[in-house]
Amino acid sequence: MSGRPAAAGRGKPDYMPGDWFQERLFPHVRQSFEVTRVLFRERTEHQDLVIFETPTYGRVLALDNVIQVTERDEFVYHEMMTHVPILAHGRARRVLVIGGGDGGILREALRHRGVERVTMVEIDRAVVDMCLEHMPSIPGKAFRDRRTDLVIADGARFVAETDQRFDVVIVDSTDPFGPGEVLFTEAFYRGCHRVLSPGGILVNQNGVPFMQPGEIAMTMKRRRRAFRDVGFYVAAVPSYYGGFMTLGWASDNPRLRAVPAATIARRMEASGLRRTRYYTPQLHAASFALPAFVLGHMGGRGGR
Repeated sequence: MSGRPAAAGRGKPDYMPGDWFQERLFPHVRQSFEVTRVLFRERTEHQDLVIFETPTYGRVLALDNVIQVTERDEFVYHEMMTHVPILAHGRARRVLVIGGGDGGILREALRHRGVERVTMVEIDRAVVDMCLEHMPSIPGKAFRDRRTDLVIADGARFVAETDQRFDVVIVDSTDPFGPGEVLFTEAFYRGCHRVLSPGGILVNQNGVPFMQPGEIAMTMKRRRRAFRDVGFYVAAVPSYYGGFMTLGWASDNPRLRAVPAATIARRMEASGLRRTRYYTPQLHAASFALPAFVLGHMGGRGGR
């Protein structure tokens, strides 16, 4: 998730031990994180990047003054963004990750023994480099895995031009303004549909519905024009203010949103996936059961 640009000089800390980092993603609301040490800050070509340490969440990455990932709770987001589509698909061999420069989704995708290739398209090389240096526990060895293909490029342009095809596309983007805005357009969704193999699945981060209800209606409308079946599932990420997140879902096969937990459990066993910290087959199935207020923003139902 991303916020509004903030000026910064290369390597300039701006925060001292005992200071508080304030996230200002939403009007009239702020959340604060006590800073014990600033590890890096730079205004890159695309965004303001800062990595700092906190007593509660460990090391934290923020882009344009908004929290993206923390060491303590990253597993929630990365497991749900990755294992839900891969196991719902059931035969995913090639995975495309748009964004995700911290490497967490790449790490989780590579845990599936059936996945033969993960292509990761990240626009900002600095995010990858700084996370490798300062938050290495998140990517682990993922960037050195022989199945990884890291491409530094614009994700929207990639899906419009590549001749490759993928079983699952995972869009780990910032919010729909600044660098991430193009990844919420109808043209981008059509590009994702173009690169998916038959029966493929697209998932994307879709904001906090309690605070960002407009994103639900917007992405529903735009994704419907490219896919037969669209909807959402949810995950509770503690460091994202405002309650659980909605994760966008799109496919041409409506049955993939309703794969029974028992089937998911068998696929999980066969995939070699072990020791998840948030994801379970039962939670997978339950995550598609949405609160009434979210369904209301969707027009009362998923799909067409």
